[in-house]
Amino acid sequence: MAVGMVMAQTPQSQDPPKRDPTQSPASQRPPKTVTPQTYSIQQIQAGELRFTSQCGFCHGRDAAGGETGPDLTRSQLVTEDNRGDKIGPLVRHGRPGQGMPAFDINDADLAAIVAFIHDQKTKAEALGGGRRSVDAADLATGNAAAGRRYFNGAGGCAACHSAKRDLRGVASRYRGLALLQRMLYPGGLTDPAPPDALSAHFDQLGKYTDDDMHNVYAYLVTLK
Repeated sequence: MAVGMVMAQTPQSQDPPKRDPTQSPASQRPPKTVTPQTYSIQQIQAGELRFTSQCGFCHGRDAAGGETGPDLTRSQLVTEDNRGDKIGPLVRHGRPGQGMPAFDINDADLAAIVAFIHDQKTKAEALGGGRRSVDAADLATGNAAAGRRYFNGAGGCAACHSAKRDLRGVASRYRGLALLQRMLYPGGLTDPAPPDALSAHFDQLGKYTDDDMHNVYAYLVTLK
């Protein structure tokens, strides 16, 4: 294997012994990658940066799952993916009914994200894996002042919400991922927003930049 290349496949070994089906899925090995793939270390590193900022708040910075997003190292779609042929369409079209928005992303960035996901899956296959929760650092990356400007200006959030009325104390009622979920997709919670409000939030998903999303979240965290 050439220097600087990583093989996205599980090392050859005998199949692990069958486990008790009553055991937690996290105690079982993830499914093996169907098509072995090779990615450069540089591409994987670029994908890690992009994935962490774009996807880490739901799927965890290591792609092993968060409180709102599934563990991608155990995903059947990822298992069957060949260089983005299945991951790419999902990222670009999303799954709106399941709370995943579509992302407008260029080919190079998408390819890097695919490389990172497969590299994480390779590691999970080798070690057995396990679902982990999202690190607080995944969320605390925004600028509250910039988020306030976006909220009151370009984002149009102030047309429906007010920091002194409906959002007063919102950061005390919702924390961490629960607050981010309320901001991005309120229909996914146990106390969903009205249909008209849900539609407005859904439309906004396609307008946020990465920075906008994290900045508005940082601003909402100040509303205690």
